[in-house]
Amino acid sequence: MPLQNRVTPLGQLIADPARGLFMGNRGGRIHDPASRTLMRRRWASRRWICCVTSFKNRQREVMGPGYTELFFLDEVTALAAGHRPCFECRRRDAQAFANRWQQAFGLTNPPSADDMDLVLHRERPISGEPDPGTVDINSLPDGAMITVGEDIFTVRNQNLWLWSPHGYHLEVCEPKAAQGVLITPSAIIEILRAGYLPVWHSSVT
Repeated sequence: MPLQNRVTPLGQLIADPARGLFMGNRGGRIHDPASRTLMRRRWASRRWICCVTSFKNRQREVMGPGYTELFFLDEVTALAAGHRPCFECRRRDAQAFANRWQQAFGLTNPPSADDMDLVLHRERPISGEPDPGTVDINSLPDGAMITVGEDIFTVRNQNLWLWSPHGYHLEVCEPKAAQGVLITPSAIIEILRAGYLPVWHSSVT
């Protein structure tokens, strides 16, 4: 049986055999190592990161005695859930993310990880109080994610792509009329507008 450690764009943790392109964590252990099942809490700290699945030949027992390993379809999914690039295994991407944050918000210097985490924790779908307002997809950058009813979509070239743990499917619609509820944190929306380029799953390329 698959473990309950696959992350949806809403930040929910589900059991699914799809592994995805990235792994990450939420600042520590949120599972019981003996049963390899989740405890009641869904994060250990504000530090939610998105990591590569292989780094310096390190080997881990998934949902063992250490932190809880989580998996994402792609970086677009991780960003929607409120995870940022890891400064250890994805240093170049993390620095680019911080530089775009500086640009987007007119800061003198790139923000620290703690500064970004403090903002993101208030805006994440499951840990904060995101604005539930309806948006027009024409106002959103590529990589933004929305919900339409029970479905989750990402925006790419003003088209909507239906999300699933296994990939995306292009939805035939009238983009100019398409509206939904934004779930990607607003700070990350501004970083995407500033030019940060997340890694997409191959199903959209």
